[in-house]
Amino acid sequence: MEVPIVCTLTEAELRERRRTILDSIREMTLDIVSLPEGYSYRFPSRAEVLTKLTTLVELERHCCSFLTFKIIVEAGAKPIRLEVTGPPATKPVIADLFGRSRNAF
Repeated sequence: MEVPIVCTLTEAELRERRRTILDSIREMTLDIVSLPEGYSYRFPSRAEVLTKLTTLVELERHCCSFLTFKIIVEAGAKPIRLEVTGPPATKPVIADLFGRSRNAF
């Protein structure tokens, strides 16, 4: 069974989500790489970044259940990565919510 491509947040809730967490996540982003089905975001290897990313994933997985999230923490002080992917039609949605690379489309 396919998961519907729909965000369950109202416009007001989405504005609040952007103001409270999405904007701060975007500000911490080191770079963005386009993937075939979404994007990979790199962040500084800091505890507060990891905490914000896990909070973001927990919030987003409930309202955008069509997205897949992977938080990747490698050995040493390598940047933390967040991969956000979904069905082909969702790439513009991901870009709008989380940001996109300059050469993404």
